[in-house]
Amino acid sequence: MHTAERVRRIKPSPSTAAAQRVRELKGQGLTILDLTVGEPDFDTPGHVKAAAIRAIEAGETKYTPVNGTPGLRAAIAGRLRQRHGLEYTDRQLTVGGGAKQVIFLALAATLDAGDEVVIPAPYWVSYPDMVLANDGTPVIVDCPEADGFKLTPDRLRSSLTDRTRWVVLNTPGNPTGAAYTPGELRALADVLLDHPHVRVLTDEIYDEIWYDDGNNPSLAAVEPRLTDRVFLTNGVSKTYAMTGWRIGYGAGPADLVTAINTLQSQSSSCPSSVSQAAAAAALTGPQEFVRDTVDVYRTRRDTTVKLIAETPGLSCTTPSGGFYLLVNCQRFMGSSTPTGDRIENDEDFARHLLETQQVAVIHGSAYGAPGYFRISFATSTELLTEACARIAAACATLSERPS
Repeated sequence: MHTAERVRRIKPSPSTAAAQRVRELKGQGLTILDLTVGEPDFDTPGHVKAAAIRAIEAGETKYTPVNGTPGLRAAIAGRLRQRHGLEYTDRQLTVGGGAKQVIFLALAATLDAGDEVVIPAPYWVSYPDMVLANDGTPVIVDCPEADGFKLTPDRLRSSLTDRTRWVVLNTPGNPTGAAYTPGELRALADVLLDHPHVRVLTDEIYDEIWYDDGNNPSLAAVEPRLTDRVFLTNGVSKTYAMTGWRIGYGAGPADLVTAINTLQSQSSSCPSSVSQAAAAAALTGPQEFVRDTVDVYRTRRDTTVKLIAETPGLSCTTPSGGFYLLVNCQRFMGSSTPTGDRIENDEDFARHLLETQQVAVIHGSAYGAPGYFRISFATSTELLTEACARIAAACATLSERPS
């Protein structure tokens, strides 16, 4: 079979591949401590499930408008108004089968061959391949741990060209949990205001899994003059433990939203009607679930950060949001295992953890962060404690790297 060039130029998602490998090993009877999973381990709130059941019983099982039901769009607009003071009309809102689909369609609607998309690294694994799949060119900008894994104004300015169409800002970020302060967003906005041809795609899917004071700020709210150039994406997957319901949304310029809706009309037609009813209930209903789960995540974060800090050779920066740690394992690059194998890179290190201690993590190079690995702490404290003990045991077996 002939495979299109757009498929040949991309690779399967590393996080999806890691999860599949864990499933295969478990299928072989092995007990794997899985720290790869990027989804909450909590069940969807009861009132959200009840809303879906009511929708089914009421016969709300037909096609909906391409850009979502009026009820869900009203819920999204209300949520953005409440959290950020942002006002969006129906023509500025789109709903898709997860935030991932919304982002993909935004790129498909705007990129031609050779158009550039600035992607700060570390990055969510899918951004570069989404750009490549839509004929664009990813421009990867390294953002070191010394800068909090965040894009600086100087790095942003030096990455922009006449071909730049988008800058991607994921805050809080996957895999780092790093988030931009209002002052940092203001400084980036000052650069962007000098480049009116550049749009900004803000991926805010983890915005409510937040550990600092106040709300996680949004660029569109910090600098209203950029509102017509910001496409804000979010969804219900992470905040409300609704990953399988597949509802995401985007808010931004009406012309962009119209183009996205046109593409969706010719691909998936519309998101699930039942899932939309559930998402509307999540956004407008009681929010105790969010506060309670964030408290649990905070405890897990603090426990895991402490255990990593106590492991010789490893270190990490405490995340402001999300449920990931990006762990620095650079001191082990060049070391040797007891069997004489050499740890050449972070992928070798992750393989060493899996093969010797049955702990599954994702290597940092998948996120544009060589010398690191990602842990998800969206799992129990007991499992995290045991996994960190095994990681420490695996590190203790590695020889010192040559000087």
